[in-house]
Amino acid sequence: MHFLSFFKTLIGKTIIVELKNDLALKGILHSVDQYLNIKLNDMTVVDSEKYPHLNAVKNCFIRGSVVRYIQLPAKDVDTQLLQDSTRRAAQSDEGKR
Repeated sequence: MHFLSFFKTLIGKTIIVELKNDLALKGILHSVDQYLNIKLNDMTVVDSEKYPHLNAVKNCFIRGSVVRYIQLPAKDVDTQLLQDSTRRAAQSDEGKR
């Protein structure tokens, strides 16, 4: 499973995106593309006291190259799907040797 298909399973879930400039945004994942650009709806700033000028922003587009981390709720991650995908990728790599 590629990262894109994994993130597409999380559309509609609440995530936290930490940017390389230390800004953390929490919102509902609306869309993601092949460059891991992210669109968030109902966005809030995690540290709103430090960034009060962003309190009025409710939707945003985040370029994938500025993302440092993405925090996902554990209950929304399908670990079985990830393990199966990893297993298939490892078997595929072994077959190429």
